[in-house]
Amino acid sequence: MRRVFSNPVTALVAGWCLRFFLVRQYPATSGDTGLYEQLATNWLKHHAYAMNVAGAMIPVDLRMPGYPAFLALVYWLSGKTGPEARWWVMSAQVVVDLLTCLVTAALASVLVFLAFESVRPRRVFTAALWLAVLCPFTANYVAVLLTETWASFFTALALLFLCLLLLRFRGSIFFVDTVSVDLRAGAEWFGALAGFAAGLGALFRPETPLVLVAAWLVLGCYLLGRRRWLKMIKIFAFMGAGCVVPLIPWAVRNAVTLHEMQFLTPKNSTLPTEIVPLGFVAWEKTWLFRMRDCYLVSWKLNDEAINLEDIPGHAFDTPEEKERVAKLLKFYNEDLSLTAEEDAGFGELASERTARHPLRTYLSVPLKRSFMMWLTPRIELLPYSGKVFPLAEAWQEDPIDQSVTAGFTVLNVLYLALTAWGAWRLWRQPEARVAVALLVAFMVLRTAFLTTLETPEPRYVLVCFPAMLALAAQVFARNSAGKASVSVPGDLPAPTPAP
Repeated sequence: MRRVFSNPVTALVAGWCLRFFLVRQYPATSGDTGLYEQLATNWLKHHAYAMNVAGAMIPVDLRMPGYPAFLALVYWLSGKTGPEARWWVMSAQVVVDLLTCLVTAALASVLVFLAFESVRPRRVFTAALWLAVLCPFTANYVAVLLTETWASFFTALALLFLCLLLLRFRGSIFFVDTVSVDLRAGAEWFGALAGFAAGLGALFRPETPLVLVAAWLVLGCYLLGRRRWLKMIKIFAFMGAGCVVPLIPWAVRNAVTLHEMQFLTPKNSTLPTEIVPLGFVAWEKTWLFRMRDCYLVSWKLNDEAINLEDIPGHAFDTPEEKERVAKLLKFYNEDLSLTAEEDAGFGELASERTARHPLRTYLSVPLKRSFMMWLTPRIELLPYSGKVFPLAEAWQEDPIDQSVTAGFTVLNVLYLALTAWGAWRLWRQPEARVAVALLVAFMVLRTAFLTTLETPEPRYVLVCFPAMLALAAQVFARNSAGKASVSVPGDLPAPTPAP
């Protein structure tokens, strides 16, 4: 039985079963699903990356082209488009997510090699693979037409190449069972591969290159501390060039079609005729940190009426301020369209609230957003309310709903606890500290960036899960480490014997 569960095929089959169960039982859509399908259909049928607006196709740059290109490929292969092709799209995403699980397991193995070079970390690889394939949070998103599955794959790939780059600094030979892979090739090319993977990921989610920013920060400190100026410049240049290459066709298209050299989507993704609600967004950033409020306020803008009673009390500092919001919403609800004057009114409120409590806007609310994004039960795609408190009332209303929500919350905390434990164990090995710093810096940097977005959606941190799970798997490394070599040429110090 132990041999069966240590076989990667068994883990992949279990992961396949979990994902197809979610696809079959809980398929979901989102606000962006229709937009992606429309872009893909027009691209395939009319060879135009455009939206249908008032009966005409309008070229746009509202979304990066990676996911629509993926949908168009599935449409072409399946002969179906739109809702009829969703099952085929989700099936393809199952395969991509399982590949991400394999990359995550490989990343966990490389982390072990950084600490104990001559170890064959089969135990860690297996643990990471099982943690990844059975993770319901990432698996759940194969059942919805969103970019998380692809963004996670390319981010995991970029992190793997970056950690292989660190192995190169040690002049390492990477053992895989009886096969050895010499990694003494130029470290610059691993940087280029990491950049290329990040560039491909940016075609799905434009913030994917943040992984390179984290690498530049950590590797810059490491190399500058050793006065390796030229090495640092060369590696960073290769990373940047690798990232830009996949984005060149998109930038050329934007220059030709939209007359702008745009490598990524613009910050404010709106049609030319739409008003960018900068004031309204600024006002929300002074109080909004819960996913629930996104449904009740943010995502109703220019579509549904926004009720004053749905806005929490902490959004108002004084009764007078609440009255001003009520007046603005009254005008908005008359035609369900935010005007420039109304947006300016919300902007004034935002400025006043920030002036009164700057730490609230710039520190307290972002920290609360981070907390909610990481510790949410992550059941937004499942048919459960997410209500746990008050305990007695929630149990009386629906005990199953409360139990599922609490269970997912505990599971999410368990994953985070394993990640912290694994990172601490790996940090105890000096040779692996640069890699740990890289992974942690990426997660912190991405989280900080996400707190600046209009809505704090928990799905945005799922891209960090490959790094999390690779660190969590280090908890199981105790019995997998044999004797490490004591003298290794390269830039990093020789590894110490395994405990």
